[in-house]
Amino acid sequence: MAALTSLLFYAWRFGELLPAGAVGAQGEMSAASAGDARAGHGGRGGGSGGAPWVREEFLPALPADAVVVIAARRPPSSAWLADPAWRELIRVVALRNLAPRDGRAYLAGQNVPAEFHERLLDVSHGHPLTLSMLVDAVRRGGGVLPRTLGDLPDVVRSLLTRTLDEVPGPRHRLALEVCAHANVITENVLRSVVGDDAGELFTWLRTVSFVEEGPYGLFLHDMVRDVLDADLRWRDPERYAEVHHQVRADLVARIRSAPDAREQQRLLADAIVVTCPRTRLAAYVAAARPVDHHLDALRPEDTVPVVEMTTRAQGAEQAELVAYWMRRQPGAFQVFRGPAGEPRGFGACLDLCAEDIGVDPGVDSMWQYTQRHGAARPGEHVRAWRFFLDRDRGQASSPSLTLFAVCQVLDILTRDRSAWTLVGAYADAGMWGPTLGYLDFWPAAEAAYTIGETTYPVFVHDWRRTGLAEWLELIAAREVGAPARPAEEQSAELVLSQSEFAESIRAALRDLHVPQALRRNPLMRSRVVRSSTAGLDELLAMAAETLRADRRGLFEVVDRTFLHPTGPQERVAQSLHLSFSTYRRHRDPAVSHIVDRMWEREVYGHQVDTG
Repeated sequence: MAALTSLLFYAWRFGELLPAGAVGAQGEMSAASAGDARAGHGGRGGGSGGAPWVREEFLPALPADAVVVIAARRPPSSAWLADPAWRELIRVVALRNLAPRDGRAYLAGQNVPAEFHERLLDVSHGHPLTLSMLVDAVRRGGGVLPRTLGDLPDVVRSLLTRTLDEVPGPRHRLALEVCAHANVITENVLRSVVGDDAGELFTWLRTVSFVEEGPYGLFLHDMVRDVLDADLRWRDPERYAEVHHQVRADLVARIRSAPDAREQQRLLADAIVVTCPRTRLAAYVAAARPVDHHLDALRPEDTVPVVEMTTRAQGAEQAELVAYWMRRQPGAFQVFRGPAGEPRGFGACLDLCAEDIGVDPGVDSMWQYTQRHGAARPGEHVRAWRFFLDRDRGQASSPSLTLFAVCQVLDILTRDRSAWTLVGAYADAGMWGPTLGYLDFWPAAEAAYTIGETTYPVFVHDWRRTGLAEWLELIAAREVGAPARPAEEQSAELVLSQSEFAESIRAALRDLHVPQALRRNPLMRSRVVRSSTAGLDELLAMAAETLRADRRGLFEVVDRTFLHPTGPQERVAQSLHLSFSTYRRHRDPAVSHIVDRMWEREVYGHQVDTG
């Protein structure tokens, strides 16, 4: 056999939704240099790149200066790579989705208006076939843009047909649907849904062209994930919800039992993909797994690189404010470290208070918003995400963005007694508004602020109106398709100051037996009433019951004055054999006790018990 001096390109298009067949299929690209291919061409299977004759007969027969390109769904088989001669001739280079710049160039070449580009690239993830199908769908639809693939069932059906040509049966399809719900799956995750044949199905998944292996398990090509998710959600909503909840429950259990902080951080990143499907945040987190990055506290040696990266990306004024807050609240900062421990990005969530007003326009604006719309009460906190930046990627998809999202989730889950959480760290309202709305954070236009030439929008959540338990239920419902509630519903609950609350309690006691007046009481819109199955009158009675142990007879004073009134207060005093001045000395602390018990529940969420 003559020596070959040809250059061989092996194109492996990873994740491409094309039927198997032809010379090659899905994967990425490879190039080879000149060399001698005489050794070892007999008796081995062909695998990817065609039958054995391609390697053993066809290629050796070509002219020495030929350049060969082979497209394949899978990378070269061991028959290619184990042969020293072919190893010298072949290189494999991954061809993934189009980069944003290339995607925009393609759309411009298709005469798609520039204002459509970002949406189409988001929905397609830059996948060439899907992008071309979306262009066709937009043209057929008269220029109407899809929000998700689920808006285009015909496109989903076409892509799904190309995907499922490799699926042997319904159990295998279920395994793929589990993959579509989880960011990364292991055999244990699969077993939590499919049962005892998880091992067999996991082995099969490892052979599928659009399933990739990573350090923590298997994960789907992003386009395949969206196609399977959209199809199952449309075709069988009940099964979709069942699979989703099983995957979610397994993930929550693993987060709770995580052996260390890094493992918890990784699992929380996975949870964001699962719990925020169809959001930009989930897509960015799925695309930027923080494999070699981790969260860490701010160290003294971090201050210079943090200021430098802020100056480059966001300007000197923002950098000065970062430096100020690193001195003022160093514990508010989280540093996102790379493999060597170097700062690759940072984020900061500040505790706002009146003493810090007048230094930072962003803090001033957010604090003043909370004062106008429900000031924090004693013991409550105002939390404000003021800064976020990745050293190299700014606020685009990156491991830093994933870790920043993890920080935000941890803060929500672990910070007790937060009145407000405000997010004012992102510069692009159009990019992050839909995701934050999904998470029940609503735009607060009057709180937006400008630093240098950049205006930062602010999004808010009042935890006294929608507490943590209700928020978790709300997000769980949205995960399986419940719509986001209108922003105006956010103001349905009334947040009273302590003095306003006390006055409303006194008015409610006076009006306890006047139903129309009681219904108008501000307490009817407070947390203490809205979070309870009991009515305001019942809550007041339960709070009064805690006075029974008082030896001064305070319960009897409240009972005869308010709960079961026996007439004017002078007559109540007489019935209790008290002078009116003594009666008032008993009545006032009794009412104060009821106010205090109700305030505890309003602020802390404690039950009004009879103990």
